[in-house]
Amino acid sequence: MSTAFVVAGSQFTLTAPYAAAAEITADEARAIAKEATIFGFPLVDNYRVQHSYFVDKGGPEYKADWNTLVNNARVYTPDDKAIQTPNSDTPYSYVGADLRAEPLVFTVPEIDSGRYYSLQFIDLYTFNFAYVGNRATGNEAGDYLLAGPEWKGETPAGIKDIIRCETEFAFILYRTQLFGPDDIDNVKKIQEGYAVQTLSRFLGEPAPEAAPIVQFLPPLTPDQQKTSPKFFEQLSFILQFCPTHPSEVEIKERFAKLGIGTGKPFDVTTLKPEIVDALSAGMADAWAEFKQFKETELDTGKRSSGDSFGTREHLAGHYIDRMSGAVLGIYGNSKDEAMYPAYFVDDGKKPLTGNAQYTLRLASGELPPVNAFWSLTLYELPSSLLSANDLNRYLINSAMLPDLRKDEDGGVTVYIQHQSPGKDKEANWLPAPAGPFFMAMRLYWPKPEALDGRWKAPALVRSV
Repeated sequence: MSTAFVVAGSQFTLTAPYAAAAEITADEARAIAKEATIFGFPLVDNYRVQHSYFVDKGGPEYKADWNTLVNNARVYTPDDKAIQTPNSDTPYSYVGADLRAEPLVFTVPEIDSGRYYSLQFIDLYTFNFAYVGNRATGNEAGDYLLAGPEWKGETPAGIKDIIRCETEFAFILYRTQLFGPDDIDNVKKIQEGYAVQTLSRFLGEPAPEAAPIVQFLPPLTPDQQKTSPKFFEQLSFILQFCPTHPSEVEIKERFAKLGIGTGKPFDVTTLKPEIVDALSAGMADAWAEFKQFKETELDTGKRSSGDSFGTREHLAGHYIDRMSGAVLGIYGNSKDEAMYPAYFVDDGKKPLTGNAQYTLRLASGELPPVNAFWSLTLYELPSSLLSANDLNRYLINSAMLPDLRKDEDGGVTVYIQHQSPGKDKEANWLPAPAGPFFMAMRLYWPKPEALDGRWKAPALVRSV
């Protein structure tokens, strides 16, 4: 039986194996599958999140239709499960942008200089291709135009800047700093000042012809993304909305030998059994390389999260860095916007577990150097989600400093463990699950001494 679906205005029917895939050897297919998995995981995982937010109207994570602003006037909790390693410092706002028919105009209000806010513009590759906010554009009100790859218009009157996206869909993630529970009404007021509209509406002109309806594929689960050959069906589907960048002509040609990214649907059921087996083996090879990369590069500090997020130019073809960013914390900021020192192991290089007890000391005068704020957030493994606890406390951050117990020298010692460290220390307790976990420190708008390495994140010391 053939399967047909409509995408971007064209109808494709799956009927027979691709000629290219039919001629390829199993060894070639395995090598290409490994390369495509490392290259493509961020795209496929991003698609999973975007589908849950903007397509799956009956799902628990659904936000709104495309090109619609959604404000979340609360911080994330363990009940939020779509995005791994979310922050719980800044209420989020979201826009899933479909840029095929026309650009969008983003409006931001004037915001007090003492409050951090940002709009992070993320394309289908998960590149952070632009920012609006304190660091990038200041705190003044303004209108910014976001255009897709096919738009050739002139800058309209009243637009402060044109932001160009190389893919036809994008994700805009807003962060608005919350100083504490009694500050939520102020955040809501700011969020009410955010707005998004089509360019035609902004100009008061008739709307252009609508883009063709897309029949989106059901996304894979996180587990399926690691093992199912249908991963390549999803990747091929997504790539049709990603015009080939000049730097990736050769890699896309290699993918095309396997039938990936050809503009036609990829159907794993049309492939020979030995090729399907090769796809699975190639995926396993990719995840083995990621594991080695994490253990030898990330866990040792040779590479940092700053190497995993940013523009296309910043990533410069380092696809394993981009994959690690998506696996460990998709939608992380570029390092100029935020840094993420991570704690996967303790001072003895052992993985973190709730069976142990740890301290992290922030000495007086050595707090994380930031222009905005810092935080330390704990995530349970293997989900990389916030860990439920009786205190409903998922982080320690700079806004909490007045309420933290100080050491004799004025510094702060944070206690990380499953059981309470005692009533006298609970103000500084970051509850851990009973099992494995990791932590991420966040430095929003880091100062030069953090960016150039003069400041080092303090060691996590295992005490028991």
